[in-house]
Amino acid sequence: MKRLFCHGLLAGLAPALVVTSAWACFTSERAAVLGVLHPDIEFENLAHAMHAAEPIEYAYRGPAGCINGMSDIFPCDGIELAGWLELPELGGGSGSDSWGWKDEQTGRYYALMGRSNGVAFVDITDPADPIYIGNLPRPAGVGSSVWTDLKTYQDHAFIVADSVNNHGMLVFDLTRLRDVATPPVTFSADAQYLNFEFANGSPGTHHEAHNIAINTASGFAYTTGGNTCAGGLHMIDIRTPTQPEFAGCFSADGYTHDVQCVVYSGPDERYTGREICFASNEDSLTIVDVSDKESPVQLGRHTYASSEYTHQGWLTPDQRWFVTDDELDETRQGLPGTRTLVFDVALLDSVPAPAEYIADGPSIDHNQYVLGNYTFQANYRRGLRILRLDDPATADLTEVAYFDTYPASDGNSFQGAWNVYPFFDNGTVLVSDINRGLFVLRIVAPEVVELFGTIYADGFEGDQR
Repeated sequence: MKRLFCHGLLAGLAPALVVTSAWACFTSERAAVLGVLHPDIEFENLAHAMHAAEPIEYAYRGPAGCINGMSDIFPCDGIELAGWLELPELGGGSGSDSWGWKDEQTGRYYALMGRSNGVAFVDITDPADPIYIGNLPRPAGVGSSVWTDLKTYQDHAFIVADSVNNHGMLVFDLTRLRDVATPPVTFSADAQYLNFEFANGSPGTHHEAHNIAINTASGFAYTTGGNTCAGGLHMIDIRTPTQPEFAGCFSADGYTHDVQCVVYSGPDERYTGREICFASNEDSLTIVDVSDKESPVQLGRHTYASSEYTHQGWLTPDQRWFVTDDELDETRQGLPGTRTLVFDVALLDSVPAPAEYIADGPSIDHNQYVLGNYTFQANYRRGLRILRLDDPATADLTEVAYFDTYPASDGNSFQGAWNVYPFFDNGTVLVSDINRGLFVLRIVAPEVVELFGTIYADGFEGDQR
C-alpha cells in the first residue's frame, strides 16, 4: 500500500512526533471531502507551523560579489547576490514557490514570488534595484496557507494553493505589469477556475490543489495533490488562458506531489510525439501517457527500495534521465548529505532502480530543474546548489557552484530555500526563501555562464552588472 506523506513532514522533531502514516498534505478538511479518516490533527497543525516560520531579518547593503567564499553574509561559490527583497516588502507572510517571466515585448524581467497570503510581482530588470510592482492576494474569503505554487504560459500566470477552500486556480494576465505607473498596487485575478469536481459529482467548496505543472508545448495544465482525481493529475486545457476548461483525470496511482509533462522525444520510440507525464508520486516515479486526456494510460510505476517521499524531479534535455529528490530520506535514513536520485527512463515501462549521489553536507532537498547537463537545486538550509551531471548512469555528479541563503547552519529542517528559477536568458537566477524572501542571484562560475550562453545563444547577455 502506498504510504501517504506530504511536503512539510517535520524533520528535526522528536521521533514520537513523526507519524509514518500521517497525511501532511491531506488536511482534515480534505480528508472529510475524500471520505477518509484523518489520522493526526495535531500533526497537521505542526506541519503548517514548520513552514510558516517567522521571517529572518537581514540588513541588505546592495549587490555583493562572491569574494573569498562569501557574498555579504552568505557562503558562496560561483554565484553572487545581485538583488534582494524581504518578505515584509513583498506583502508579508512566509515565502513559498516562485517562477519567472520575461516580457518579450518590453524586454523586462519579472519575478513571481509565491507567499502564504498571495503572489508578489517584482520587476528585476535591474537586479540591484528590484521594483515591487504589486500583489495578487488570496481571493475574498480564502485564508492563508504556507503553500502557493505557480507557473506561466502565454504571458499568464496560473496559481494554486493548498489547504485553503475556494482558491481554485487563479489566472493572471502578466502583461498588466507593464501599465503600473505608481507601484505597488493590489491586483485581482483575470479568471478563477473552480471546476474541481468531486468523484461523486456532488458540489463542494474545497477547490484547492497542492501543485501545478504546465506543458507549454501542449497548452495543458496539471494540478496535483488536490481533492479530486484521488489527488492525482487534474488536467486543464489552458490554450485560451482566461477560459480554462476541465480536460480529464488520472487517479490510478493516487496522490501525485509534482509532475513534469512533455511532448515526448526521448529514446523510447514507441511514444515519440505522445504527451507523457513523469509524476513524483510519494513512493514512485509514475509515468503516464496523457495524450488522450479522457483515457490516460499508466505506462509504469517505478519504485525504489529506499524511498521515503518521492518529491519532485526534472528530465534531462534528451529525456533519457529523470533527476529527482526524495524529501524525507535524509532525515529518516540518517544520510550524511543531500541525496539526488537519477532514473534511467530509456524504456518508459521498464525503469531500473535509480543511481544515487550523496552531497557533502546535510540538507533536505526540494525543487530542482535541469539545464543542459546541470541540475539547479533548492536545498532548504543549504540554499541553491548547482551540480554537473558527469555520468547520469552512476549518478556521478559534481557541485560546481552554490549560494547558501540560510547561513546560520545546515541541517535537515524546513527553513531556507524553497524554489529556484534558472530559466532566464541573462544569467540571473531566482531563489524564493521561506524566511528571507526573494533572492536575485547572478551566476559567475565560468562553466555555468558558458552553459547559459550555449542554451540561449544570441539572446544571452552574459555578466551584466
